[in-house]
Amino acid sequence: MTLWFVFALMTVAAIFAVLWPLGRGAGAQRQDTENQGSEVAVYKDQLAEIERDLASGLIAAPEAEAARVEISRRLLAAAGSESVSEPKSDLKWRRAAAVLALIGLPLIAMGVYIPLGSPKLQDFPLAQRERGPGPGMAQSLETLVVQVEQHLEKNPTDGRGWSVLAPVLERLGRFDDAVRAYRNALTYNGESPERRSDLGEAIAAAASGVVTADAKTEFERAHALNADDPKANYFLGLAAEQDGRKDDAANIWRALLAKAPADAPWRPLVQSSLARVGGGGTMPTLSDDTIAASKDMSEGDRGTMIRGMVERLATRLKQNGDDVDGWLRLVRAYLVIGDRDKAVGASTDARQAVANDAERLRQLNEGLKTLGLDG
Repeated sequence: MTLWFVFALMTVAAIFAVLWPLGRGAGAQRQDTENQGSEVAVYKDQLAEIERDLASGLIAAPEAEAARVEISRRLLAAAGSESVSEPKSDLKWRRAAAVLALIGLPLIAMGVYIPLGSPKLQDFPLAQRERGPGPGMAQSLETLVVQVEQHLEKNPTDGRGWSVLAPVLERLGRFDDAVRAYRNALTYNGESPERRSDLGEAIAAAASGVVTADAKTEFERAHALNADDPKANYFLGLAAEQDGRKDDAANIWRALLAKAPADAPWRPLVQSSLARVGGGGTMPTLSDDTIAASKDMSEGDRGTMIRGMVERLATRLKQNGDDVDGWLRLVRAYLVIGDRDKAVGASTDARQAVANDAERLRQLNEGLKTLGLDG
């Protein structure tokens, strides 16, 4: 009922807005007519007064004639305007407009609201309004995906749409559809190492994590476009591991870590993968007792222990610089813990320590090259 009451007030306001100028115009015209009538009476009284003054000798004849002419002119003007009556056509127009406002406006409003509005819709409870839309009213991710897919069926060349859809499909576990979306993104957006790596990852995910030949091809293409692409390098190392070439996998991942920023989010994944293939040898060898003790340590304490062992290895190598394997272990250790500057400094110290031994220098340079510190 409240809604209909509001509509009624709005209708009355609209009708009033139409009728007000019409009524105001008629009232103003009546007032003008009354004013004009009073002016005519005043001018007639002034003429009579002039005649009385002339008869009594209070005014000379020339002055009386001049005043009579002026007042007669004003009297004729006032009498002429009074005689002009309102045209019947204006009156008919006002009446028609009034009828239209009283009857037509409500009918037009109802005619628009009934087909477009919801007159039978019940009020929404206040408590439910405060809770906001429930799960049934919110669009699910799957519904949004369906809408995007329908859009892409009509606009298959929308490369941006395919780029948006592909990772969502992959997140939903629809790997085959994600592969198709990534391929279309490549087709309509052009070549890039990121798109090639994403496609290879989706192909591997569709194969339950196995880096198939097709996936490896995509990673190799991404590597050719950008040799430092982290995703491509990681999966190429994973492909080597799955082929049984653990040393190759370790070398790929070591080189990846050597160039990685210290805060790279994927660094822990690569480090764990490196340890899985035996790449944990980048650290100084730990005794069984030390390994057992480290299992009960917090992450911070374990890191402190490892850094202490690395520093002891560095101190030993300064005293005995002929140990090429020791230098390489030290450089790897610095790279794994994310201290690239110290790794570069250690490689410089190592070259100086074995500079007089051509064979050792060759072995050192080959090892440093594998770690990504060539030159």
